[in-house]
Amino acid sequence: MNLNPSTQLNLFEHQEIFNQLYKLSKNDTLPNKILLSGEKGIGKSTLAYHLINFVLSENEEHAYDYENKKINSENKSYKLIQNKSNPNFYLIDVQDDKKNIDINQIRELIINLNKSSFNKKKRFVLIDNIELLNLNSINALLKILEEPNDNVNFILINNNKRVLPTLKSRCLNFKVFLTRDQSIRIVNQLLNNDINSFINNRLFDYYTTPGKLFKLIRLSEEYNLDFVNFDLNTTLKVIFKDKIYKKDKSIIEIIYSFIELYFRNNISCKNISLIKAYHYFLEEINNIKIYNLDEEALFMEFEDKILNG
Repeated sequence: MNLNPSTQLNLFEHQEIFNQLYKLSKNDTLPNKILLSGEKGIGKSTLAYHLINFVLSENEEHAYDYENKKINSENKSYKLIQNKSNPNFYLIDVQDDKKNIDINQIRELIINLNKSSFNKKKRFVLIDNIELLNLNSINALLKILEEPNDNVNFILINNNKRVLPTLKSRCLNFKVFLTRDQSIRIVNQLLNNDINSFINNRLFDYYTTPGKLFKLIRLSEEYNLDFVNFDLNTTLKVIFKDKIYKKDKSIIEIIYSFIELYFRNNISCKNISLIKAYHYFLEEINNIKIYNLDEEALFMEFEDKILNG
């Protein structure tokens, strides 16, 4: 299943935030700098694409269906975004061969924004994964955020990571979240099936997201893993034994969630050593994320001391 946010025609959940943004837009008071913050994989970018299509398609054929929160695939603005040729839309995200959004991407954005507009519609700049902006990129971005060109709207996506206050303070921040049940409901709607037919609920944590659940389904299919019958311990042992995280970097965040879930399932006030281990591994995970360290040594240590200890 293609889960690219730009292609998601239906908006599941997030109605409350969308309604707020809809009213602001209809009243011509939509902020020109919006920050959407929340866990990765909960649909922040999908929400942004729906807002963008609603605004751009307003006077076009096959306009956005507000009542059903749905993009019409025949809409001109939608098609132009899919073809990467919409003059009113600009996307910035980390490139496949890079770890950060570099300053050249911001420089290209500045050049693009300084060009004359082809029409009088709003222009949208969507910057995904803003926590991956490096310092030079942030400094360059701050300059255009302070005094954006007329009719230019920025939507920034943050995956609950630390953001420089100077960047955050320039935006109106919307906190986007889903409950565990909402995440499962979204997945069931997208699958048109029951998630428990693919993954048993013992592998769900309270911070699960549709993105994580779909990654687990893809993982089970790609590596022939029986997540219906696997418990958490078996799942972690298989992932570590076969070093699947080296073959597929996208599951590393899921492993972090599994490690935390393992401790929550097994910890007790009487087991002081496990409590200490819990705090130790959480701190190590945090350091890996902050300083972009290699995670393999930590996974091997967890496997040796906790799973096999």
